Amino acid sequence: MAAVDRRLPRVEGLFDRPVALQALIDDIPMGLAILDKNLRVTLVNRALCALTGLSQETVAAYAIPCRHAIRSRICAAGCPARRMTADDNPASVETDIIDRERQLIPVRITFSPIADGGGRPAGFVETVEDLRAFRELNVRASQAYSFGEIIGKSPRMEKVFSVLPAVAQSDSSVLVTGETGTGKDLVAEAIHGASGRAKGPFIKVNCGALPETLLESELFGHRKGAFTGAVENKPGRFQLAHNGTLFLTEIGDLPLTLQVKLLTFLDDQVIYPLGGAKGFQADVRVVAGTHRDLEGMVRDGRFRQDLLFRLNVVRVHLPPLRDREDDIRLLLDHFLNRFADKFKKNIEGYSKNALTLLTRYDYPGNVRELRNIVEYAVNVCGGPRVALAHLPAYLAEERPEPTGAAPESTAAAAPRRFLSGLQGGAPEETWADVERRLILDALVQAGGKRTKAAEILGWGRSTLWRKIKRHGIDAP
Repeated sequence: MAAVDRRLPRVEGLFDRPVALQALIDDIPMGLAILDKNLRVTLVNRALCALTGLSQETVAAYAIPCRHAIRSRICAAGCPARRMTADDNPASVETDIIDRERQLIPVRITFSPIADGGGRPAGFVETVEDLRAFRELNVRASQAYSFGEIIGKSPRMEKVFSVLPAVAQSDSSVLVTGETGTGKDLVAEAIHGASGRAKGPFIKVNCGALPETLLESELFGHRKGAFTGAVENKPGRFQLAHNGTLFLTEIGDLPLTLQVKLLTFLDDQVIYPLGGAKGFQADVRVVAGTHRDLEGMVRDGRFRQDLLFRLNVVRVHLPPLRDREDDIRLLLDHFLNRFADKFKKNIEGYSKNALTLLTRYDYPGNVRELRNIVEYAVNVCGGPRVALAHLPAYLAEERPEPTGAAPESTAAAAPRRFLSGLQGGAPEETWADVERRLILDALVQAGGKRTKAAEILGWGRSTLWRKIKRHGIDAP
């Protein structure tokens, strides 16, 4: 009878009759263990048995050390319970355990000290929460803000995401425009990956990377003896991309003579290698990308209008990062997690001052610059959080304006003034105060006209409208 009482302790005085403690904790949906002050397991619930493979009978028969029952990474790295006193608050840590099938399972373990009637340590309550469902939920949530490798949730990126699936399923030529670093390459790869050509090759050519004579051979191939040094037949990128997608990045740098040959291919889908009389029928979808103003180049006679028409069947424009303010924090966290995992570093996030600077910086290099900043910071960070000292030095430097350059916009200069406040002590006003004042000043200068105020601030009109709403400004 005594053995049964030891295995099934009772809770008395809480209800009108004694209740078996085991039945009570078995209804708790997360793993739970009762430990003595020497960290030996005295009681476990059904959920913990299911997770670890431990049996309640084994616990009742043997005084198993917690490290043998839970088998967690923190058992070797330093268990928080070993440093706790009876007066300490509960301590939680995210780690992993080895489950009954010898698989690593991400968990959150919480230790709560138990004191006896005299306040002396008597043991611990340990809970083990399985985080797999939360991790999967986070993955699904992040996928809701992405297409391929492109990340974003701002209104302008949602508009891009809404058209990309339909664009991918067609076979029309696509022109991807946007500033340097906005992710045109990723869009081209995503379109290919979501298309019926996904099993075919994806070939990329930078039209500005080679001189005209070499570029023609690279694109269309050549026959043996076509020119000095052509000692064998060479297939061009069009032929290599047969049944797939050819991405012509920096199409604005394509020489006029090759623009004619590209236009001919788009019309009849036949390529003629240099020095060859026989054509090759290539089934290739062409996606072109550029940061240049092709319409302006057409007016200047540097780009063929008919070629622009043939490439511009579907246009996808990627907004600069300064017009995607809702995406900056999302991208900062995305790249921090990626590089922390790549470099095997345990970095939880950003310090308050570092995050303030990073979310207010104007990113002239767009997503590529943001990515490089985070990669640098993760490389040099040795603590749990990225601080100001871990960011590239140029972020804190005053940039001299080139001779003849337009004055820096009020909004672009404000983050650097705010940073000075961070480095010199607590700022006199918050960034929200600064931004609200900047908007009001710009509206006064513009006579209440929002479009003009946006130009003064160096913002897009939609960005200004969102900020006016956020700060509760009553503007016409």
